[in-house]
Formats: sequence, structure tokens, C-alpha cells
Amino acid sequence: MPQLRVLPISWALAWALLTLAALAGAVRWDIAQRRDDFLTDARIAHRLLSQRAAQHEAILNTLVLLSPAAAASAPSADRPETRLVALYPQLLVVMRRLADETWPDLALLASETTSRASRHAAMVRFDGATGQYTLVMAGAPASFALRIDARQMLPWDTWPLARGGPVRVSLVQGDQTIVLQDGERPSTQPLGLTAGFVFAKPLDAAGQRFDLRLQRATGPAEWPWPWLLGMLLLGLAALLALATLRRHRIDKQRAEALRRFDQVARLNTLGELAAGIAHELNQPLSAVLASTQAATRLLADAPPDLPLTQQALAHATAQAQRASQVLTRLRRSVERPDLPMPLQPVDLVGAARELLDLLAPECRRRSVSVRLLAGEPAVWALAEPVALQQITHNLVMNALQALEQVPAPERRLSVQLRTDGAMAKLTVGDSGPGISAQALPHLFEPFFSTRRGDQAQGSGQGLGLGLSLCDSLAQAMGGGLTAANQAAGGALFSLSLPLAADPETR
Repeated sequence: MPQLRVLPISWALAWALLTLAALAGAVRWDIAQRRDDFLTDARIAHRLLSQRAAQHEAILNTLVLLSPAAAASAPSADRPETRLVALYPQLLVVMRRLADETWPDLALLASETTSRASRHAAMVRFDGATGQYTLVMAGAPASFALRIDARQMLPWDTWPLARGGPVRVSLVQGDQTIVLQDGERPSTQPLGLTAGFVFAKPLDAAGQRFDLRLQRATGPAEWPWPWLLGMLLLGLAALLALATLRRHRIDKQRAEALRRFDQVARLNTLGELAAGIAHELNQPLSAVLASTQAATRLLADAPPDLPLTQQALAHATAQAQRASQVLTRLRRSVERPDLPMPLQPVDLVGAARELLDLLAPECRRRSVSVRLLAGEPAVWALAEPVALQQITHNLVMNALQALEQVPAPERRLSVQLRTDGAMAKLTVGDSGPGISAQALPHLFEPFFSTRRGDQAQGSGQGLGLGLSLCDSLAQAMGGGLTAANQAAGGALFSLSLPLAADPETR
């Protein structure tokens, strides 16, 4: 199932409110429909009972009008009104009083008096317990009275309410009530917060002042729970579909962002590679340029100094070969980055002497005093010659540039070689200003440089890749590169490489 956490809380709250509103609307609509049906049935019931009550008065009016004086002396069993009891089940007794007779009950006489004054039937003796009442109509030469059982008044053939249904039907007059239809028992009525549906209206009969009341209990038990459950499931399905669509959109956006990040990373990697190539080739190309310019000046002398010219050209050739080797190594690392760097035993003392001889003109130009300290005749390390030369050249050049910030008499540079356990150590120290505490933790980070922009432009350096590349090369050869400040002042860089046996002793 899709997880809803991909949707904001506000969306979930909005869905919950909309769902509750929809369910409440459905419940209200269902209640309104059932109320309309109840009111429709109640109006029909009111009309039918009003007709039945009006029928009672019509019977009395007919008896009064059709009762001739000649039939007054006829036996009671032969009188036509006695047959009405068989025709109308709600009529229990039909009574008559002639002018010279008296009613058996004084209440009937009082109701006759009332009827004669109003010219309408008058009701007497409404008994809520038995559900019976008497209706009197005054006339001449005879008055008539009907004993009526109200419980038999319901016309079941046209009655809109089912027998034993949930609707309670009653006739009320004052504090007396006749229950015509019980409805559901209280123990079986649905639990509700209100009295349910209620209808109350007087019967349309002048002589029978009854209020017809209908009540139908209702509550949550009668709500359309299958429809509500269906709506809830439909809303939940819509929410899950929305969550799925939003999750797919988020996944798509994330994939697009990752693709852009990958492109940016590739561009950054390409930029770093280009900057690294520029940085590594700058030194040998600068040396080639300086050597060829020196050779050109020597050839222009009269007579030309051919031995020195040859030396300058040889130096240019060596630097060109070094540039070629750098490109070869970079190409190999790009094409086959999984291949380890080819290591071989290298004499660190000899490599250091060769480098210092190569940079002797730079040292003299900067008035730097150089010392090579080798505690042993030879220190052999496992290294890649081109990478080793690149590291040492970068360290020495950085030291020479740092020494430009101190007076010429104080410019000293030392290169020391020794062994430390299973590692060979090459350290380059200078008497320069040292490394600031803020810059020391970031020296080996790519594109971090301590030189100002004018110094970087003037020297052709300043990309902040030299020490980072040197550290990467040292690690690729199984060693490492560290930096620290000397107690006497100046910086000290230490290159550690795996120690190798002297080839001549093998």
C-alpha cells in the first residue's frame, strides 16, 4: 500500500475534513429523504383518519335526516340504524332518543344540547384506556349517538404505514391518548440523539377534536452504512491514488535532480582534470621555454657557447620528456583508473640530487642556500619515478616561492632523506614564514591556495591543486604526505614511501 507520508499533513487534514463533510452530507441527505417519506405517509394517514372521522358525522347526519316520525314506534331490532354495526367495525353501538325519551346517561343529554346549539356532532366520554368515545347528534323527532372504537378506525386496505412498523400513531385530546398503532417497542428502537420524526395535526372533523400524532424513532442504526463505507473507501482510494501520483512525481523530480547533479559532477571532474593537467604540465613546459630561450641567447653570442647551449637543449629535452611522461600517466589513469600505479625501486638520494641540480638556476636566482642531508649512502623506496619527481619538484618549488617573503640572507632550504621503520622519508624544509594555523588543515584540499591573486598570476601557479595532486600521488604509491611548522620557523613537508631493498644488494 502506498505510504501516506509522501503527502503533506495539510493535505491529509484537508482530505479528512472533505471526507467528513461528504459523509455528513450523505447522512443528512438520507435523513432528509426518510423524513420526506415519513411526512408523506403522515399526511396520507391524516387524510384517511380525517375522512373516517367525517364519515362518523355523516352517518349521524344521515340518521337524523332519514329518521321519520312514523318509524319511531318500530321495534328496535327492525330499525335500519342497527345494521350499521355490521357495516362499520369501529361502530360498537348505535343509540337513538325520541323526543319523549331520555338518554341513559346525563352526559349524553349534555352533549345533545351542545350539538343542538352548534348544529354539529358533539363528543362525550373519551376514554383513553379503552380507546372508545361517544359521538352525539341532536335531531327532531329523534337524536342519535354512536359508540366508536377508535382502534378500529384505521383503513388497513389503504393505510400507508405497515402493521408492526416503526411508526407510532396516536390520537390525543387533552391528557387522554388513544394509541392506534404501537410502532416499535422502546427496547428495539434505534439509539438516537433526538425524538426522531414527529408529525402532529388536528383531524379535519368539527365534532371530533383529536390531534393526530405520528412519531418514528431514528438514529445511527438506520444510517446508510454500506453507502458511507463505500464513500469512505472511495475517498481513501482517491487519497492513495493522489499519494501514488505525488510519489511518482517526487521520484521523477529526484531522478532529474540526481541526473543534473551527476552532470555537474562530471563537469566538475572534467574541470579538475583539466586544471590538474594544466598544473602538471606548467612546470615542465616553463622549464622547456626557459631552456630554449637560454639556448637561443647562447647561440646569438659571438662566438656561441656550444657546450652550454647543448646543456640547455638537453635540459629542454628532458623536460619535454617529463611532460610526455606526465601526459602518459594521466591518460593511463583516465583510461584504466582501476590499474594500480606501477612501482619500482627508486634511489631517493639520487632523485633528490637530480632535482636540486635541475632547480639550481632557480635557487641561485632567488639567493636560496640549499642543503641535501642524507644519513645513509642510499635510500631506496618503492615509487613511480615520474610521480616521485612531480611531488618533489612541487615541494621544492613551493618552498622557493615561500622563501621570497623573507630577506635574502635568511633564505635556506634543506632536503633530508632517511628511513623510519619500513618507510622511506623525504622531507623538504624552508626558513620561510611557515603555514598559518587557519590554512594548515586545508592544505591538501583541492583548489585551496595560500597565495594572493597577483602572486598566483605572476608565477603561473595558484590553482590550489599542487599539494592535493601530490597527496593523491603519494597515497597511490602506498605512502602519504604531511605538513607542519618547524620549531625554528618555516614549513616542513614530509613524503613517506614504502621502503625497498637496494637493487645492488639483492
